[in-house]
Amino acid sequence: MAADSAAVEFRIDRRSGVATYLQIVQQTKQALRLGVLEPGDRLPTAREVVEATAINPNTVLKAYRELEREGLVEARRGLGTFVRRTLGGAPDATAADAPLRTELADWARRARAAGLEKDDVGALFTAVLDSTYSTNGTDSTGRSHKGDQER
Repeated sequence: MAADSAAVEFRIDRRSGVATYLQIVQQTKQALRLGVLEPGDRLPTAREVVEATAINPNTVLKAYRELEREGLVEARRGLGTFVRRTLGGAPDATAADAPLRTELADWARRARAAGLEKDDVGALFTAVLDSTYSTNGTDSTGRSHKGDQER
């Protein structure tokens, strides 16, 4: 991808309860994990983000500073903010993830057809992730899932 293009558009949900700058950080990290952003890519300028989202420029700068602190991006004076490194798997992770992504997309379509709202699906998915990735064999409700992990 060319360094002069911004490969991501931020979507701000003012009703989410998540700080706006954290939404930008989270969306950038997701783009890095999915391979939408790669090293050398330029993030949208603060001005571009402000024009697209009507948020305070300092909020954008705070998000970019946080990403810089984490070593994910670097600011180049007069040029913009550029991706330094990606997150997630191996360079060919996108190809390896394709079957899982297809299954997940099919599951999401079935959930929608069953009448689940986006927030319901998110809550269900988060609960499953919590139980699958818990370190002590219990989910966020305290239920044991050790048998699930042994299967």
